[in-house]
Amino acid sequence: MNFHILTLFPEMVMQGLMTSITGRAAEQNYIGIEAVNIRDFSQNKHKKVDDYPYGGGAGMLMQAQPVFDACQSVFDRIPENHRKRVIYVTPQGTPFNQDMAAELAENDDLVFLCGHYEGIDERVLEEVVTDYVSIGDYVLTGGELAAMVMVDAVARLVPGVLNNEMSAETESFHQDLLEYPQYSRPEIWHEKSVPKVLLSGNQKEIDAWRLQASIGRTKDRRPDLYKRYEELQECKDILMKQKLLHIDMIEAINRGRAKLVAREGANILLMEPKSHVYYFTALDETADPMEVFRGLSEKKREDIDLLVLHQEQPVDDLSDFLGMNLLFGCRQVVYTRREQLPISGLYRGDGQPTEQGLVIRPLTFAHLKTVCDHYEHMDDAVYIKNRIASGEMFGAFVDGQLAGFIGTHEEGSIGLLEVLPEYRGRKIGKALETYMINYSLRLGHIPYGQVIEGNDRSMKLQESLGLYTSKSTVYWMEKPEENN
Repeated sequence: MNFHILTLFPEMVMQGLMTSITGRAAEQNYIGIEAVNIRDFSQNKHKKVDDYPYGGGAGMLMQAQPVFDACQSVFDRIPENHRKRVIYVTPQGTPFNQDMAAELAENDDLVFLCGHYEGIDERVLEEVVTDYVSIGDYVLTGGELAAMVMVDAVARLVPGVLNNEMSAETESFHQDLLEYPQYSRPEIWHEKSVPKVLLSGNQKEIDAWRLQASIGRTKDRRPDLYKRYEELQECKDILMKQKLLHIDMIEAINRGRAKLVAREGANILLMEPKSHVYYFTALDETADPMEVFRGLSEKKREDIDLLVLHQEQPVDDLSDFLGMNLLFGCRQVVYTRREQLPISGLYRGDGQPTEQGLVIRPLTFAHLKTVCDHYEHMDDAVYIKNRIASGEMFGAFVDGQLAGFIGTHEEGSIGLLEVLPEYRGRKIGKALETYMINYSLRLGHIPYGQVIEGNDRSMKLQESLGLYTSKSTVYWMEKPEENN
């Protein structure tokens, strides 16, 4: 992830961002940060970049030419296959929040355009800007502080930036809840004691206390967030009646990655923003499931490119209504226990090779071609590259050679499992899935996957590991590219 900040005050930006977490991440090459001085692209001998606005008015306006040339200098250095966004920092923009930070973190390059004076000539904005973003309903002297806020919020979501892999998920706004109160030494300060439960060592009771504290704080301080949380919990209660079938929707809620799009009684439409996958279940047998989709705006209907249905009934109707094709049917497979699976004879927990020379570790881009060449169920190098970049793909190496791989899909399911032909029959697939199940448990997740119907080899593996299978099928639908 690279951040490019176009500004009249590059020193201010770099001094602010090259410290603490973002500075360390830049030094370790998890992110790239550069400040581009717009004045360097002025054609005026005095490096002037502003002029009076046509039509009169107070103040000066930044001119189009130096801004455009500064942007172009950055664009010329960004590879064509990189996903980039150009963000103009303005009070007139869409309010910035954690969801937007997560969305922006999926890009390769973010270009921030910082205005000054009375703003920037509208013509250049129309030509280069993809997003207009605001950090609040107030006016600053320039866009630099706002850009730095957004860079900090996005950077911490980039894999490797935070040392604690859990901290990005447990901080404020996860699951639409504010963070719980925290305490450090001493146990008593100003006659105020640390809550006894936090000293008990009972992690289950500590987690329960923290959840209730988060709920209470959110209800008191952010009733808007609490309402969203409450709505999703009501949905979860309905989905839990058929837990195995709805594990994908339940885990999206549990992990704070579900957005309620629409609901008619027990007919629920959710969206997972990171993968842009929509989930629909129609548990109300007395209602027409199509009513949920008819009630959506045209824009929202057009936004549905990937849809997972949890009943067969609406497949044909939605295929016609949304212009989608049925991709395949899957069975949900779920590991329901809290205890990690035994690893003896499969891999070592200390990262050292087994007697057979096997070790499991994260994949790097050096393994991209091998993965793409051997993975049988997908022909999408960009998707696989992004999964490797996320730190969510792992390889089994035998004597230093890649023998198999596994990962998590964008929406959270375990998958992408493949063992290279010459290494099959050595329990490498079992070792990889055991590793991923234990990895998911350490993150506090319920491990689950989806097995395409007819994949008997994978289903036998799931059964051998103790995963339970949904009785019913879920159906993946996709909108053809020409309809996107």
